[in-house]
Amino acid sequence: MPLEDENVEQPIQELEKRIEELTGIPGAEDRAPEVARLRQELQDLRGEIYSSLSAWQKTQVARHTKRPYTLDYVQMLFGNLVEIHGDRKFADDPAIVGGFATYQGMPVAVVGHQKGRDIKEKIRRNFGMPNPDGYRKALRIMKLAEKFGRPLFSFIDTPGAYPGRGAEERGQAEAIATNLREMSRLSIPIIVTVTGEGGSGGALAIGVGDRVNMLEHSIYSVISPEGCAAILWSDAAKAPDAARAMRITAGDLKELGVVDEVIPEPVGGAHADPHRAGELLDSVLSRQLEELMRMDRDGRREARYEKFRKLGRFGQSKFL
Repeated sequence: MPLEDENVEQPIQELEKRIEELTGIPGAEDRAPEVARLRQELQDLRGEIYSSLSAWQKTQVARHTKRPYTLDYVQMLFGNLVEIHGDRKFADDPAIVGGFATYQGMPVAVVGHQKGRDIKEKIRRNFGMPNPDGYRKALRIMKLAEKFGRPLFSFIDTPGAYPGRGAEERGQAEAIATNLREMSRLSIPIIVTVTGEGGSGGALAIGVGDRVNMLEHSIYSVISPEGCAAILWSDAAKAPDAARAMRITAGDLKELGVVDEVIPEPVGGAHADPHRAGELLDSVLSRQLEELMRMDRDGRREARYEKFRKLGRFGQSKFL
């Protein structure tokens, strides 16, 4: 079982580097048997590590910079995206992306968080932490989807809503609360998927759905493990203990009834095989959309209301 370290992939990366070295030298074809053996060893190692991840290690995987983001899934699964920009009040927030597209030939709406990969893109996207302008842009897309009767797909991957001064001055809490209220009232089918981090109200603001899914190695929590540890024990280094206590993994939240379905990931996580991750996600989204389309508008809305009213099981954690 892997240790509780921040880089759960270090052994994998070392083996990948060894394979890269062997395939990049002259006469590599002579080393084909050894490379094949190492590739099989790599696959086995991924399976061993990813079958026994702790809550803290899953947190690190959920934050992996190579995991597919919203626009990656849109490119894989949707067609003809027409992106909507701006909230018509203040600005366009690149941390939230969305617009109209087609899914299996059907006109739909898509919204989601977008992180960056390199430093320049991370700064532009504000590390996937939306300002209130982003949530108001998302709401604009949702209301247009309602007007034209288009199902809504929402993808969550954020550390949380941006807590900066400007965001607070422009009504961050109000923007999140408004989205919660308005999403609960929509009559269109809404399918929500947590693809990486589901951070607090920053996630919930686009997270009220008829179906709420989590990818196998994603997390969903009211606060980050580091933040929780700092509050409870005045020591952010105890984040692994906090992650375990908070029960933030997909399996835990499915057991608690917070999410409806856990979507499996390829061996090694979604970042190891994004194309396969998209296929696995697609099969679930397709089935759920078909189920929701069979329901009438009032039935969907009532079922969504009842679903969220039932949330909330309380008890003392055995880890505290």
